[in-house]
Amino acid sequence: MNAPVPNVPQSQGCTNAPVLVERGQREVFCGLTGIVWLHRKIQDAFFLVVGSRTCAHLIQSAAGVMIFAEPRFGTAIIDERDLAGLADIDEELDRVVGRLLERRPDIRLLFLVGSCPSEVIKLDLPRAAQRLSRRVDPRVRVLSYSGSGIETTFTQGEDACLASLVPTLPAASAQAPASLLVVGALADVVEDQFARLFAAMGIADVRFLPMRRADALPPVGPNTRYLLAQPFLGDTARCLEERGAKRIAAPFPLGAEGTTAWLQAAADAFDVDQELFDKATAAGQERARTATARHRERLSGRSVFFFPDSQLEIPLARFLANELGMRLAEVGTPYLHRQHLAQELALLPAGTMLSEGQHVDNQLDRCRQAQPDIAVCGLGLANPLEAEGITTKWSIELLFTPIQGYDQAGDLAELFARPLVRRTRLEV
Repeated sequence: MNAPVPNVPQSQGCTNAPVLVERGQREVFCGLTGIVWLHRKIQDAFFLVVGSRTCAHLIQSAAGVMIFAEPRFGTAIIDERDLAGLADIDEELDRVVGRLLERRPDIRLLFLVGSCPSEVIKLDLPRAAQRLSRRVDPRVRVLSYSGSGIETTFTQGEDACLASLVPTLPAASAQAPASLLVVGALADVVEDQFARLFAAMGIADVRFLPMRRADALPPVGPNTRYLLAQPFLGDTARCLEERGAKRIAAPFPLGAEGTTAWLQAAADAFDVDQELFDKATAAGQERARTATARHRERLSGRSVFFFPDSQLEIPLARFLANELGMRLAEVGTPYLHRQHLAQELALLPAGTMLSEGQHVDNQLDRCRQAQPDIAVCGLGLANPLEAEGITTKWSIELLFTPIQGYDQAGDLAELFARPLVRRTRLEV
């Protein structure tokens, strides 16, 4: 059962609002895109995509990595010989991995990342990961997950990656004291800010997943309580609960409202004194409100239309409506996990138009009819909409940019104000 949001009756908001479910043509990136932020997080991990040259170009261009850099990702190219069955793909993969580990002795965790081509030819990457792990253990741990774009959206790459890590986490005993696990990739600066806030609240044993180093795996067991920092981690949450961990129901830490409610949920779970909580969070709340106030004048009363893309749409819509006064023309999301988003739905303005799934033509028609001041969408739709005179914000930018927590609330508001400023300057 989801606990009610503090001071928000469940009869309010969109808890029981109807949702338009759509199935049709989709416009999304594939899950390989998650490597762009994940490879920055786990500092001694390497992500080896088993895919085509198109996969390699996608990751290289999305990451913006210079040719002279030493990134922690690469692509094992599946070529015509592999597709024709003229080469033993397992032998080829073993050779590529061997060369990689010889060249990069700093690697401690290697992810074999499946792609559309590797799935089409039924390459068994989990079995390959087990075989390679036996060969290079204990120096390197080899895991696998799918970053395929078939029937997924791009943020599910992170979900699949973290879900592959959960079985490797050490077991915490039933006698261990309660611990908090924050789940979801956060920029290091944001992680440090949250760690300080939890410490100020008196919650001492706090771990983060993904971890920064491969040997810093957080233990998990029946006394582990976990907080989701991202709304798209359904598979990871399920795997953690199979290990005995229990979810702390909370909104997501976007803006002053979401961050405070997120921290309050953790405080309640660990019986933190309310006076101590208020003292620990007061300065952060004030900084967040001051930072967002600068953008409220420009954004208040403006309308926003969310195309389904990242699964961040509902928390973002709540932030824009409640803290910046924007009007929600439509909030679309690829998948609406009602349990994980129950607190967010309760905080949305009543009557908000919600849609789940994607039918691009229908959504484009509704967007054109609504004529929003700004449309949040994927890169594939941004240029056509801009050509029609509709200002856009790339949803993927909200994954590349630190937006969680009090000290990022102003930056998050600015991400939506900036396209309107650009439009105004272009019209002069």
